[in-house]
Amino acid sequence: MICGIAHVCLVTCDLNAMISFYCDRLGLTAGFDYYDESGNRYGKYIYVGRRTFLELFLAEQIERSEHAPCRHLCLEVDDMDTTVADLRSAGIDVTDPQCGKDRSWQAWLCDPDGNRIELHAYTDQSKQGEYF
Repeated sequence: MICGIAHVCLVTCDLNAMISFYCDRLGLTAGFDYYDESGNRYGKYIYVGRRTFLELFLAEQIERSEHAPCRHLCLEVDDMDTTVADLRSAGIDVTDPQCGKDRSWQAWLCDPDGNRIELHAYTDQSKQGEYF
């Protein structure tokens, strides 16, 4: 039985910039590293919360496309207004929160590689509420 998202995997040309963005700027917790046989780090696990992680892998070259397999990463937040204010005060460009068609609050930002990130806050009227 599927019970949640284990991780989302993103590739990057600048692993250090991505780790800094997700850990230092968004405040997520650095997890374990992946190393090759020569001792070079090529990946990083980042703890998002509950049982969910972000997996980052280094790639020599990335082709950007509107039709990329990963359209966005969605991170649940407990307080949308405070989260958006905190991120903006840290210099991160975040859209104004809006209530989506699913009746949940959402705001959007991008990581250093341009991957879209949705911030998501459930409401009492969220369509997802019937599943939890």
